[in-house]
Amino acid sequence: MFSNLRKFGGNHKKIPILHVNNMCCSEIRASLKRLKPCVPLGRNYSSLPGLVGNDIKSLRSVISPPIAKIRNIGIMAHIDAGKTTTTERILYYSGYTRSLGDVDDGDTVTDFMAQERERGITIQSAAVTFDWKGYRVNLIDTPGHVDFTLEVERCLRVLDGAVAVFDASAGVEAQTVTVWRQADKHKIPRICFLNKMDKTGASFKYAVESIREKLKAKPLLLQLPLGEGKAFKGVVDVVSKEKLLWNRQSEDGKDFERKPLLEMSDAELLKETTEARNDLIEQVADLDDEFADLVLGEFSENFDLLPAEKLQTAIHRVTLAQTAVPVLCGSALKNKGVQPLLDAITMYLPSPEERNSEFLQWYKGDLCALAFKVLHDKQRGPLVFLRIYSGMIKPQSAIYNINGNCTERISRLLLPFADQHTEIPSLTAGNIALTVGLKHTATGDTIVSSKSSALAAARRAEREGEKKHRQNNEAEKLLLAGVEIPEPVFFCTIEPPSVARQPDLDYALKCLQREDPSLKVKLDPSGQTVLCGMGELHIEIIHDRIKREYGLETYLGPLQVAYRETILNAVHATDTLDRTLGDKRHLVTVELEVKPIETSSVTPVIKYAASVSEDLPKVSQEAIENGIHSACLQGPLLGSPIQDVAITLHSLVIHPGTSTTMISACVSRCIQKALKKADKQVLEPLMNLEVTVTRDYLSPVLADLAQRRGTIQEIQTRQENKIVTGFVPLAEIMGYSTVLRTLTSGSATFALELSNYQAMNPQDQTALLSQRGGLTQVL
Repeated sequence: MFSNLRKFGGNHKKIPILHVNNMCCSEIRASLKRLKPCVPLGRNYSSLPGLVGNDIKSLRSVISPPIAKIRNIGIMAHIDAGKTTTTERILYYSGYTRSLGDVDDGDTVTDFMAQERERGITIQSAAVTFDWKGYRVNLIDTPGHVDFTLEVERCLRVLDGAVAVFDASAGVEAQTVTVWRQADKHKIPRICFLNKMDKTGASFKYAVESIREKLKAKPLLLQLPLGEGKAFKGVVDVVSKEKLLWNRQSEDGKDFERKPLLEMSDAELLKETTEARNDLIEQVADLDDEFADLVLGEFSENFDLLPAEKLQTAIHRVTLAQTAVPVLCGSALKNKGVQPLLDAITMYLPSPEERNSEFLQWYKGDLCALAFKVLHDKQRGPLVFLRIYSGMIKPQSAIYNINGNCTERISRLLLPFADQHTEIPSLTAGNIALTVGLKHTATGDTIVSSKSSALAAARRAEREGEKKHRQNNEAEKLLLAGVEIPEPVFFCTIEPPSVARQPDLDYALKCLQREDPSLKVKLDPSGQTVLCGMGELHIEIIHDRIKREYGLETYLGPLQVAYRETILNAVHATDTLDRTLGDKRHLVTVELEVKPIETSSVTPVIKYAASVSEDLPKVSQEAIENGIHSACLQGPLLGSPIQDVAITLHSLVIHPGTSTTMISACVSRCIQKALKKADKQVLEPLMNLEVTVTRDYLSPVLADLAQRRGTIQEIQTRQENKIVTGFVPLAEIMGYSTVLRTLTSGSATFALELSNYQAMNPQDQTALLSQRGGLTQVL
């Protein structure tokens, strides 16, 4: 009900939030009539969650719907599969927008950044809250471009279910595999939506087979398409044996009718649907014992007598168990198939209470939430998205950040609606909230009501045998699993327009880093600021945002690849640091060995000889490890990070009174000495490449990849196109999009993903070192 209390422009008649609690429905109606919505960006937004026409629901159902009626879902897919268009239709049919947005027109709700509207792609995930047939749905539209994989990762972390959208003409594509793998990692139940059934070359059968083969998933066909390509006109509901036909006269797709399949008029279709339903029942019975008992007992003679509700309940259980995925189809752009998708979301995807989290028992109803995204607003400061796992959150309340070990105050609480937000007085477990006032909270931080609450939960966990750590370490062990931040693969220098604007640039980068943890900012030895990102597009977007949002005309240096270094043989080194500062002598002697390891490890593996580990104080151990990590940040060849090494400390002699800083410095210097003595190797990032190209242009594309030191793995046929998959060094693929467009007259597309780091051959390494001219670069 509070969506109408959104901050509408400079409206001075807005109703105080706290006063609304005591208002009756008639007063609210009268107050809502007085409000004049200010509609941004030329879009018509409907009023608020829970309000459709004149139907005003109770205050409790608007702010805190029953947890069983909440669905936290994400829309995920390969770039250009139609995620944002599907989201746009969902918002329209649920009554939250009054006009259909279009990616090409740049007026979609969830793609609200200028860069997204210009490029027609999703860069930031956007959260939207709406209702559908009595259910509260918190939906997040995620990016499909590989440069923004972290956006998908951090949103999946807090979702209970997901809709995977596929281009029906392409089936499973490169980035689809990546996001599917991310969903597997977080054990998220999924529904598949085969979009673009109206597209020339669309094939329901091919898309389903690609899900089975490439994703190793078991598809449950809940729908069949009525026609494909230009002939697509609707879908058949396999569960209820009905056909859904959209009214051709209806421009927005709101009008459609359900018709039972009849023997007289739809004999062939009824036969096909009955076979599909029987197959579906057998599939579900194989996966769900409870349903199998029902089928084999009561309905073994005739599957047609099995009620649709019983089958739907079993599909829900199978989806939750992630043993199979329901498959639906439609065309979001042509407004067909979206309403049944919404029904499937509420019917088959889990509520928050169906996603058991073991840690919740330790909090006993106290507040426990995870910060999964931060946005910077010029007026309101940092806006932090929180997924509430237990307890309740209210504005003007203090919270404790376990990761940051600090207490902060939430000044305001908002319900997210893309770039529009609704102020609310409280929010309960299972919901996604947007908070104002948290100045130090970052992505991946665990939020609780107080430090004592965290310690009480830690004691409960220990008492119940879940944790066996000392009390001072217990709170740390109760952190919710955060988000793994991938290492950047590109970097370049960035300079402000003048020295006087350097503080402004530092502030802009600090804000952008807090929003986007995959963006890294470092200083090189000359004091220049170095920007490290996930790809060319990532850095280009950051550069553009600095210009538009912070008014800074910055200059970027040439884009460079983030190499790594390693060693090829074991080396020993000894070093002594002896300094007198004031009247205090600092003396340390270190002997250690650095050797290569076969398993890939970004951080050094640290070992201690038995003689060292016996009496080593904890502070000295921390100082040693700080020195090791600091030394491995810069290798001797290019100044790139060292990886795949093990360091063994054989001897350590510390003079009484020696500071930990001196211990770190001595260990670091000793490692640098060892690295210089060893045979060194540059490692370069190797990318997985997938190129979709027509038959006519296959030869020039393969010839070009051969020149780029590419290795072709396989060439598949996907209808009229050839799919080339292989590996290519990142250094050789910079600017590839322009070259590929030229080679194929703009008809080919490609997708890239980091595979691993591999050793450069001696000739390429020598050429790289001479090109760098011995100048070290900092990542």
